[in-house]
Amino acid sequence: MTDSHAANPSSIVEQQAKEIEILKRRLLEAQKLTAMGELVSTTTHEFNNVLMSVINYARMGLRHKDDQTRNNCFEKIAAAGERAAKITTGVLAMAKNRGNRMEPTELAKIVDDTLVLLEREMRKYRIDVDFQNNDVPLAQANGNQIQQVLLNLMINARQAMPQGGRLILRLSYDAADNMVDLLVRDHGVGIPSDQLPQIFDAFYSTKSGPDETGKGGTGIGLSACRDIVEAHQGKIRVQSTVGMGTAFTIRIPAVEMNPTSHADVSHVVAVSGGSMLPASSVRQ
Repeated sequence: MTDSHAANPSSIVEQQAKEIEILKRRLLEAQKLTAMGELVSTTTHEFNNVLMSVINYARMGLRHKDDQTRNNCFEKIAAAGERAAKITTGVLAMAKNRGNRMEPTELAKIVDDTLVLLEREMRKYRIDVDFQNNDVPLAQANGNQIQQVLLNLMINARQAMPQGGRLILRLSYDAADNMVDLLVRDHGVGIPSDQLPQIFDAFYSTKSGPDETGKGGTGIGLSACRDIVEAHQGKIRVQSTVGMGTAFTIRIPAVEMNPTSHADVSHVVAVSGGSMLPASSVRQ
């Protein structure tokens, strides 16, 4: 006799599939919050550095009566104020687009804002940043989320070069696919080929834990980056060679065929470095 109350196997599978989908959505939201927390933490830290500079130079100016010292202090305070204004502009842009809204976005502006936030950190760890800003169309993107991705990749690149080195950021346009590409390329330790297939998995990390700044090691960062980029109908690719470095490419759909009207600009710091990354590639 058949038990009328026995569960239907197909309904069990269907229910489990729904629960898995709900858990995946919750994980994605948690990943986005983690990435946002990294961005807010970095912004707060940088703003605090600026305030300390203003306070210290103001105190120095008050202690010294000679004009030369005071004028030097005023110049330092003015420079700190300009940096604070740039950070504030970036924070306001973050607040303006906190949701999931996609809109025409100038990725060069996103890169510039992120460089402002990480300027001191990169200098502290002797990282020379080369931003190659080519003419590209606007991207259909959520600028806040793309900045979170870029921040994460730049911090990873910095951590991969513990002795310092060169970090290349490059914007380019693939007309055939109508995609804007953002390359983040370090000359660091590289990722072993057997680890590459797992680096975008949630909670998988090549690091033993956070560094001395408290950043990294959770295994959430790259997984969040992938999910954010894919939510933009884009792709994130990685190539790496041990001992030579790693290159991530973010591909985001463009919204127009004509490049934005700013000249080809390159913020270049001359640092020696050869060609790289012929092997160990993963495409997502």
